[in-house]
Amino acid sequence: MTLRRASSVILVTLASVALVACNSIHLPWQQERNHGHASPGERISLLELSDQLRVADSLRGQDFFLPPPAPQADWPVAGGTLEQSVEHVDAAPNFQLAWRTSFGRGSNKRVHVMAPPIMADGKVFLMDAMAEVSAHDAHTGATLWRANLMPKSKRDHEAFGGGLAFSGGKLYAASGFRVVAQLDPGTGHVDWSTRTDAPLHAAPTVADGRVFVVDVNDQLLTFDSTTGAPDWNYQALTEPARILAASSPAVSGDTVVASFGSGELVALRIANGNDLWSEALSRASRTSALSEIRDIPGRPAIYQGDVFAVSHSGVFSATDLRTGQARWSLPVVGITSPLPAGDVVYVVSKNGEVICAARETGLIYWIRDLNAGRKFKKTGGLMGLGGKRVIKPGWSSPLLVNNRVLVAGSTGELYAINAKTGAVERTVKLGDPTLIGPIAMGGMVYVVTDKAELIALR
Repeated sequence: MTLRRASSVILVTLASVALVACNSIHLPWQQERNHGHASPGERISLLELSDQLRVADSLRGQDFFLPPPAPQADWPVAGGTLEQSVEHVDAAPNFQLAWRTSFGRGSNKRVHVMAPPIMADGKVFLMDAMAEVSAHDAHTGATLWRANLMPKSKRDHEAFGGGLAFSGGKLYAASGFRVVAQLDPGTGHVDWSTRTDAPLHAAPTVADGRVFVVDVNDQLLTFDSTTGAPDWNYQALTEPARILAASSPAVSGDTVVASFGSGELVALRIANGNDLWSEALSRASRTSALSEIRDIPGRPAIYQGDVFAVSHSGVFSATDLRTGQARWSLPVVGITSPLPAGDVVYVVSKNGEVICAARETGLIYWIRDLNAGRKFKKTGGLMGLGGKRVIKPGWSSPLLVNNRVLVAGSTGELYAINAKTGAVERTVKLGDPTLIGPIAMGGMVYVVTDKAELIALR
């Protein structure tokens, strides 16, 4: 995917809607034309209801605690742990290319590589743009097996999205072809496969004998991990418009937290789906039609009793996991997953700002704008909205590695940013665009590109 192709990405998404019965109409790097202000009655922002984020004077240049980097043994779900939160990884000290390998079909106008890689038992598991799952040696990239999850039905001849999870010695997959499946991680053999009513654009989460996955109709589905039999489900408010991306649920103890296209952040009891609390991460008074999309496409992250999530509607929040009480919020428009670690939490905005905020208060230590100084393309309005719209590069969820925050982008670059100061210390040319966040395991950093290539850095 190139920035030129990104300029027509709205039409691409609409074509995908017709193909897979999805209501997505928008991709991350389509920039809004106007910005609005919060209305009375909403939660109060720490920055005086301003859309302009600012570094707090009291924190400017101040140090903060980060846990020391530690080796990561595996990466079994999209976010690395069941809480969708990995603190600080010891990996890739030199950012040198170890190898790169193709793993299938890449993105085009109709299908998209959306599945984050996962790792377990010395293997990297991947899903390409057409739901073909493959296993690769984590040290060499060599392909070990492939399994195609595309149904034989003519009705489902083309779809995209989904992802993978590993639990209890088994591999689990969800796909836009409306399939949830269990595979043998050693051979790729499909042990069971269950059809769903709607496409699945997100990776599953497996915990407590259940497979959790959110479909495009804003429904959290659960399945017995041993048999594939459907269990309880939870229906959130449905939204006619959403981001062409999806979120994986986070699990902590007996609680599962899921986010939806409606902007709802919901905590449920794992055993029976009883709702514990629901929080709406949305701002009602916005002047751009696109900004009315309230989706939370990034994974919620649970860390030390709080849930961190960011919405496309412009709310980045910390919520108490036990009570659902909002602790603080910032006016950040985002489609990525936050990264809490130590005293801070990192988040990447849709505008390309990497933000480091105090975990307890939300006050900002530093902001690094990855799109500063770039020239942007303009394209026509969407669906009769009119006006010219700015196309900015999109950026992935962050990863903390050896005191550097790693962020990959649609520009084909991987930035290594000083975790304490926000200074850019290294830029790695990947050669291909990506919006999937990097992962790390076994001393290496792995990046999946839009062309369905896996890049390993050491």
